[in-house]
Amino acid sequence: MLTQTIEQEIVPRLVLARSAASGRPLLPPPGTAPVLAGEVDELARLATGRDPGAARSFVAAVLARGTTMEALFLDLLAPAARRLGDLWSEDLCDFTQVTMAVWCLSELLRETGNDLPDPLLRRENDRHVLLVPVPGEQHTFGLAMVASFFRRSGWTVWSEPLACSNDLVGIVRSEWFSVIGFSLSSTSRLEALATHIRRVRRASRNPAVGILVGGPIFVERPELVVMVGADATAIDGRQATFQAESLVALRATSD
Repeated sequence: MLTQTIEQEIVPRLVLARSAASGRPLLPPPGTAPVLAGEVDELARLATGRDPGAARSFVAAVLARGTTMEALFLDLLAPAARRLGDLWSEDLCDFTQVTMAVWCLSELLRETGNDLPDPLLRRENDRHVLLVPVPGEQHTFGLAMVASFFRRSGWTVWSEPLACSNDLVGIVRSEWFSVIGFSLSSTSRLEALATHIRRVRRASRNPAVGILVGGPIFVERPELVVMVGADATAIDGRQATFQAESLVALRATSD
């Protein structure tokens, strides 16, 4: 029994976790324009200003020269959000400035995400994913970006902050999900995350639900993925969709 558990559960989780931690970004399509040096800092500066229209115009100019939406998300918006965190840590911006700047980036993410065309190839109807921060987690910008990638890949996405663990259990009891994703930014909530994962596995309408976890702590220490009882992690939204598809395929082959 122990050997079977290691082969069918632990090893696949470690493989998926390691592949996420060591993954390399794909090369952009020929003829597309990359995000340029200095543009991340410039967007962070504009986001902290008093004119949100300046940041919106800046992003529009980046897209107009041929930068892909994927590059905009992964190479500009996400690094700009991390840069805002650095500015706060270095006492170069106060809490209010950073909060308003992250709100500005979130609006840009929402607006540009809405401009994406519907996927040309829709996935099967069972591609339902629940993406939530660990209850009490305040950092949700990265999760919103991951949700955009899932929608673009044809998944039906549920992504709303939850007030408590009971809300989470209630949702997974009433709705069917093939994958549930949690975001976490601090090691202080690792034990709480493990508890939430155990509860949703027991309560889930899908007994084979896949569990994804995200956040820099899992990229730096992929062994934590198994420790909290999850199946995989990912370094960004693009890889999160790949990992989710891999989990669904893994479950299908074991049925």
